[in-house]
Amino acid sequence: MPSYDVLIIGAGHGGAQAALLLRQTGFEGSIALLGDEKEPPYERPPLSKDYMAGEKEFERILIRPRAFWKEREIDLLLTKRVRKVDPIAHMVTVGENEQIGYGRLIWATGGSPRLLTCPGANARGIFSIRRRDDVEAIRTRLPKTGHVVVIGGGYIGLEAAAVLRKLDKTVTVLEALPRVLARVAGEELSHFYEAEHRAHGVDLRTEAMVESIEKAEDGTARAVILSDKTRIEADMIIVGIGIVPETAPLIAAGASGGNGVDVDSYCRTSLPDIYAIGDCACHANRFARGDRIRLESVQNANDQAKVAVQHIIGEPIEYEAVPWFWSNQYDLRLQTVGLSTGHDQTILRGDPESRSFSILYLLGGKLIALDCINAVKDYVQGKAHILSGAVLDQAQLADPSRPLKEVELA
Repeated sequence: MPSYDVLIIGAGHGGAQAALLLRQTGFEGSIALLGDEKEPPYERPPLSKDYMAGEKEFERILIRPRAFWKEREIDLLLTKRVRKVDPIAHMVTVGENEQIGYGRLIWATGGSPRLLTCPGANARGIFSIRRRDDVEAIRTRLPKTGHVVVIGGGYIGLEAAAVLRKLDKTVTVLEALPRVLARVAGEELSHFYEAEHRAHGVDLRTEAMVESIEKAEDGTARAVILSDKTRIEADMIIVGIGIVPETAPLIAAGASGGNGVDVDSYCRTSLPDIYAIGDCACHANRFARGDRIRLESVQNANDQAKVAVQHIIGEPIEYEAVPWFWSNQYDLRLQTVGLSTGHDQTILRGDPESRSFSILYLLGGKLIALDCINAVKDYVQGKAHILSGAVLDQAQLADPSRPLKEVELA
């Protein structure tokens, strides 16, 4: 049975970063990076943007060149999937009966796309955007596609819609909630993006509940049926309704969890010598006022990878990074810092008509998050105020001519 000093399960951003950092910090033990795809680690954000648009070749989104991993003596165990974890024997079972031992285990599996469960959801021609193969299948079908229905008005769905319009496809976006981005942004930003997509020709519908998928005789999806019996024809359907954390083997092994797998401030699970990082790791976050949350972002995966690695090498640091996110749609670059959940006030900084502005989220007079549209300086300078927790002068916050770094205390 092969065995590694550190076995990393999941070859996405978090897993790759953990392997890189182990070597960068001088760790000389054996390392393996196990993933269920055939490709070496690659960047995920471009999948719904420039890779789907055909503007980037796959080699350009590799996290490191293919030869890098061998040069750093990091074994890539690809096209493998862990079925069982034995925390007592320090061993995982891959497939039916292949066993791999470990000294420390880092679980960095992320999540799988949440699927439709309505009648007809098994039709051909329904796609998610999570892996290279997903996007390759979409790109192969696009030349014969006129109308695409995107189900889900989150970042993935809206980014896909923007790319599809750029490719001159007819696009309908269906969001079940009253506004897009409802789980991650305030109303002002939601309404701004709704207007932008409609201005670019997207048929964007909110409070649109999917009842079923109508199939053609060959089993291919040909229409979406809404709860009000509206029928929307579709040559292709893209579903972006969130992810399901990939943690079943850990939970079955006794790890604490529910919404993902629970970790402490050092990214340790409740199982000995097992860490979890990235989209699947549920942690207490100071920027969520101590609530336990999962953060689905590259930033979080990378930051938690560092925390896990530092603990493994005996130089522990606690996880307390400020969350940040980004999204590109059309000519708009959204940069978000902090978590706006629970805010009790917003301040609009700048004019949305100018396509360069920020929305500031406050709680108890303190700045807790910013959404910055084509406003890089606000994004960079606002982070320090979120970290400080100071109560700031609101008139100065609202004045776009005053740099955020010069805003005074209230």
